[in-house]
Amino acid sequence: MSLVRRGWLRQAGAFLFSSAVLIAAGGFAWRGSWPWHPTPVQAVTVAELFNERVDTLRRGETLSDLFVRQGFDGFTLSPRAESGLFEPRRLRPGLVFNFIRRSQDSLPSKVLVRTSPEQRVALQLATDGWWPRAETIAWRSEPVTLTGRIQTSLYDALDMEVSDSLLSVPERIRLAWDLADVFAWQVDFSRDIRPGDTFRVLIERLISEEGEIRYGQVLAGDMTIGGQHYTAYRFTTPDGTTGFCDAAGLSLKRAFLLAPVSFRRISSTFSAARLHPILGIVRRHEGIDFAADEGTPVMAAGDGVVSRRDWTGGYGNLIELHHANGIVTRYGHLSDFARDVVVGTRVTQGEVIGYVGSTGLATGPHLHYEFRVDGVSRDPHTADLGSGDPIPALLERDFARERARLGALLLWPEGPIPSLAMLPDLTASSPTN
Repeated sequence: MSLVRRGWLRQAGAFLFSSAVLIAAGGFAWRGSWPWHPTPVQAVTVAELFNERVDTLRRGETLSDLFVRQGFDGFTLSPRAESGLFEPRRLRPGLVFNFIRRSQDSLPSKVLVRTSPEQRVALQLATDGWWPRAETIAWRSEPVTLTGRIQTSLYDALDMEVSDSLLSVPERIRLAWDLADVFAWQVDFSRDIRPGDTFRVLIERLISEEGEIRYGQVLAGDMTIGGQHYTAYRFTTPDGTTGFCDAAGLSLKRAFLLAPVSFRRISSTFSAARLHPILGIVRRHEGIDFAADEGTPVMAAGDGVVSRRDWTGGYGNLIELHHANGIVTRYGHLSDFARDVVVGTRVTQGEVIGYVGSTGLATGPHLHYEFRVDGVSRDPHTADLGSGDPIPALLERDFARERARLGALLLWPEGPIPSLAMLPDLTASSPTN
């Protein structure tokens, strides 16, 4: 058979088959039935659309004022609302409210407000007013190592060495003063800093489910200040007491603070002779002046008893504390005394006893602080301020494990530590001190 004839037969067969299919389909269509059952197509559900508008509670306005601005007649809290969960009269200016409205509604039906870092309140509109419901904000903890070199001050170093992506400016300020508090018995960061001093710090950074970042707490520190090396390891005892110890397990806390004011900036150091700024004569300056804003709280440098609390001429308002071992501390030029601090009152280290002022012979607000031993004035930076208590023997092994864990994290390259699981098991082989 020739090729032409075979090609003609194939084309004729294809035509006959196609015609048969069309005739059969027409028959099924005429009867309203099909020999197969097509798979039903599932309906697609479109998620409800919402619109969101953000507004802020302004200074001097009420919550009703804010809600009127968003189209409501005012704000009414449901009488069934849980007491203390949401109190409109106690809301501070600056709070941000998210008004959420369904696309087909004219007014929002739900409002979200962040009342604290750990909580937001969802306000749902009900027949008798707005119904509040608390929603917990989840935060995860992440260890971060920070390193740097100090040239002028600890804050300036943190500001230069730590990027905004690691900690914001307010968080860096908090970290600077927390470090000053950790080493408050060893280092006066307003006087002891030298250019070239270094720090390596392990901190806890918190990250919320919404991507917010904030500083949590200091976990460990390794600093070289004024040629001296200092270490600190955070340690919590079984009863929940938390403090810092050095590598030998001695508490960093001493019997006396180096600086009895919260925000430290020394304007005049201890000296045998200096020109008095008011009298214009050279005389012995038996203490250290801490320049600070008027009203800055003044703390007791150590545990003691109030032996004097009155006006004393050149010292202005003065408080004098008697401590053990013949030690007396004096606090002069106070603007006022703390309430309930009178002669005979027992005070503890860090307790507020008065407030910075400029009473007496003072050119401006500052605290004059004296440290006297057996009636002789001493420079508190060189005097014996006591030694730290050792870790109890029963907790030495626990502290050694924690010191090894924090020490390994402290040596991690600068930045967030990816995962604690990447570290070796330090608890099985750590020394027992």
